[in-house]
Amino acid sequence: MTRVTAPLVRSRKVRDGADPLVMLTAYDAPSARHVDASGADMILVGDSLAMVVLGYDDTLQVTIDDMAHHTAAVARTKPKALIVGDLPWMSYHVSSEETVRNAATLVRAGAQAVKLEGGRRRLAMIESIVSAEIPVMGHIGLTPQSVHAMGGFKVQGRSADAAMALIDAAKALAHAGCFAIVLEGVPVRVAKMVTDSVDVPTIGIGAGPNCDGQVLVYHDVLGIEDRLMPKFVRRYADVASTSVDALGNYVADVRAGNFPNDAESYHMTDEQAEALGLYGC
Repeated sequence: MTRVTAPLVRSRKVRDGADPLVMLTAYDAPSARHVDASGADMILVGDSLAMVVLGYDDTLQVTIDDMAHHTAAVARTKPKALIVGDLPWMSYHVSSEETVRNAATLVRAGAQAVKLEGGRRRLAMIESIVSAEIPVMGHIGLTPQSVHAMGGFKVQGRSADAAMALIDAAKALAHAGCFAIVLEGVPVRVAKMVTDSVDVPTIGIGAGPNCDGQVLVYHDVLGIEDRLMPKFVRRYADVASTSVDALGNYVADVRAGNFPNDAESYHMTDEQAEALGLYGC
């Protein structure tokens, strides 16, 4: 597999005969290696790390420094997948200058593109980042950084007016230079309308099968995160249960004196043991 680039992703519209794009999150070197070995096209270093790695209740607590730290860990694995770094809340909301500076922080950490949430209100920020030669992925629909304004994690675009607003937002993001757009938490028919209305690929999460690609959280796919499972998540493993069972077996072996055994221990030669006055060790 050749290295995936933002222009390559931009060209991947399913209606033009391309295979659907696949994006997964990763937040450290081991997860990045797993995702890249799976053949996924993109690795999203998502601000979801706030919830699935750092233990927060929402994504609003992570900083640009947190994102850069985890992006760098992913980048050190040198994946063939495109690394997309999430711009966290309040890193692109104040000024264009600060927005570009924060985007550059993620690029210096190893991201090859950045993602930010929001529609028309973010156009100036998107255009500034694109002008700085940094590829931008948009994100509309259910935008977790707007959880308080939305009144919770609620499906968006259910009314005709709201659906038309999403289509308008997607067109505006594409015109501003986004190479792809994440659609989160929107009805299937609305996601198809948005996808059909733009020339850049859409990446769905809770948006049905008609997008140009799909993205899920690493911990959700593997069943590592078991506190909450959104409707759109399909678990392909139960790593949480397997891990707890394995760790429980370790705890039991230590307490029973079964770990470590002789083969798992280091030994002196008999000659050196005798020199220390140790016999039979």
